[in-house]
Amino acid sequence: MIDYSDVATANESSWQPARRQFLKCLPAALSASFFPRQASALPPQPSLHFPTQPRSRLAVTSYPFRAYINSPTNRGRNASLPGMDLKEFAAFVAEKFDVHNINPLVDHFSSTDPAYLTAFRAAVDKAGSHIVDLGLSGRRFYAGDASVRQAAVDFGQRCIDIAIQVGSPSVRQHVTGHASEKPDIALAAGSLGELAEYGAKRNVVINLENDNLVAEDPFFLVAVIEKVNSPYLRALPDFGNSLTGHDQAYNHNAVKAMLMHAYNMCHVKDTVAGKDGKLYRVDLGSMFALARNSAYRGFFSMEFETESGDPIIGTKRLVEETLQHLV
Repeated sequence: MIDYSDVATANESSWQPARRQFLKCLPAALSASFFPRQASALPPQPSLHFPTQPRSRLAVTSYPFRAYINSPTNRGRNASLPGMDLKEFAAFVAEKFDVHNINPLVDHFSSTDPAYLTAFRAAVDKAGSHIVDLGLSGRRFYAGDASVRQAAVDFGQRCIDIAIQVGSPSVRQHVTGHASEKPDIALAAGSLGELAEYGAKRNVVINLENDNLVAEDPFFLVAVIEKVNSPYLRALPDFGNSLTGHDQAYNHNAVKAMLMHAYNMCHVKDTVAGKDGKLYRVDLGSMFALARNSAYRGFFSMEFETESGDPIIGTKRLVEETLQHLV
């Protein structure tokens, strides 16, 4: 079982995912989801703690293992490979990688019914593990049509409620857009600000990841985060995503900018595949140096690029590489 006795009290970028702490706060969080508190009663910022031991700071996301996960909403399932329900994922990660933090995707749940979510959370507890972030699919937060933006906010709010049920302190919300839509800082800030306010009332952080080259351009996301100016809307730097379509210098500056607004999550990969099929190698030494210089104290979630090979072998390598940089 993971040992969270080594936590250190941190500044606004700290939090505590320990089970006993979450259970202690759960009644208030659930109450808030039905009886929102007045703005004056809201916490001014997340006030939580992180573990300090290197291995305790590691997590594994379910995305690289999508080919194995049985779910009606998982488009990456490969029926020729052995399958598992997401309830088995925490135990799988603990056994294969000796890591007790997971970063699952909502699309990998077999169901979002309360009974399934309760069983999933029980399985995570049984594995001695914790959920450190919940990945959400994309929505159009800067669409010109106000009803489309509201649908995006509604989706994010429903998923925040799911995060509370499974014990996740944050969600990663993807941002998407149509080719005809130019990313709009003001429109995105309006809808994501509303989502951040909903998260604040429930003590759930919303993370934005540099993934899509247009809708999730890192500097666009940073501009949105700065405009909203809420401690509950944060950046999730991915160490490799901004290499595609750009170069090492751009990726370096992108991750540096994102880290200035990071809270509890970074995604670690040592290669990334471009749309042309080309594999780009990530300078992990440079990335971890940026994380140290920014005083980032959160988790590093392994997200191996499956175009580079077997996800089990690749994730084991990422875990060992990351530990070398954290000692």
